[in-house]
Amino acid sequence: MGYSIFGLIILIADLYAIYQTLTSSASTAAKVVWTLVILFLPVIGLIAWLVAGPRGSAVRV
Repeated sequence: MGYSIFGLIILIADLYAIYQTLTSSASTAAKVVWTLVILFLPVIGLIAWLVAGPRGSAVRV
């Protein structure tokens, strides 16, 4: 039961990361690469996206 909850959390986080990547202002190539990394390496890809992924359209001051 514990592993299924962990898997569900990772799935939701990955879907959120993919959505944020696809709606970001990054280039199409960057979007494709990040999406593939997140899909093929769910945990490592999510961590890499959190650290270095494309950011949203938020204005930084």
